[in-house]
Amino acid sequence: MPELPDITVYVERLSVLIGGRTLEQIRIINPFVLRSVDPPADTFAGRSVEKIHRLGKRIVLECPDELYVVMHLMKAGRLHWTPGGPGASPRRRSSLATLNFAHGTLTLTEAGRHRRASLHLVRGRDHLRADHDRGGLEVFEADAAAFRAALQRENRTLKRALTNPRTFSGIGNAYSDEILHAALLSPVQLTHNLNDGEIDRLWASARSVLTAWTDRLRDEVGDGLPEKVTAFHPQMAVHGRYRQPCPRCGAPVQRIVYRSRETNYCAPCQTGGRLLADRALSRLLRADWPRTLEEWEDGERQRVRGGTA
Repeated sequence: MPELPDITVYVERLSVLIGGRTLEQIRIINPFVLRSVDPPADTFAGRSVEKIHRLGKRIVLECPDELYVVMHLMKAGRLHWTPGGPGASPRRRSSLATLNFAHGTLTLTEAGRHRRASLHLVRGRDHLRADHDRGGLEVFEADAAAFRAALQRENRTLKRALTNPRTFSGIGNAYSDEILHAALLSPVQLTHNLNDGEIDRLWASARSVLTAWTDRLRDEVGDGLPEKVTAFHPQMAVHGRYRQPCPRCGAPVQRIVYRSRETNYCAPCQTGGRLLADRALSRLLRADWPRTLEEWEDGERQRVRGGTA
């Protein structure tokens, strides 16, 4: 799912491409994508896009009279820009909706069979906040004290706290892994067990990691919109890099898998060398589950010798 760095770059590029321009038509191609009934789509015809901003992981287009187009890309939704005259036809079979302008078309697409991406048309700032603002703290707008207060409001694991949209805005599965690795903290450490130094380190790491990745993604985008939005980048330290070497210490990156989510971490850097129990495998293996990196590496060597790698 696109997170704060990806959405920030989308907002910046959309501001250049359609900011101040007149929206001629919203065309709904797949009815499932539209999750609201009022106001109707034709209400936006002839209105300018005055401002574009991020609301958590949502992209908001503001029009006069407190009218808003809210897009949530979810996991596989993407935006594409097609220059051209009015009503330029969508270029992908996966198109869900288009926003037509005199100088081009913005197309919302979604890969795969599942339809999770959404488009909401909202009337009124109060409705925008009530229905789409999850209330999470903006890391770049918070000082260390505000960050500490949000983090310790509930006693959660750090992974859960960072990815909870009601606690922090715009941080998801990928960048939470990178933030925790940079902060040298375990993903399962409880928020109430952190000391002030660890919280300050986490706050600084969140800001530095999100800044660095926003800058990197910004540099990769040309004159259009981001075309290769992914949660997996070869430059990442741990996320999506299971069994690959940690860039800090060289140890193989580990993972916890729960449902469709994967948490990646480095045992020497973040957990004192202790392996975190994967819920499914640890139940299956019980006493055979490795508890240290050395035990895990011994098991890997045995698998290789047995030809089961």
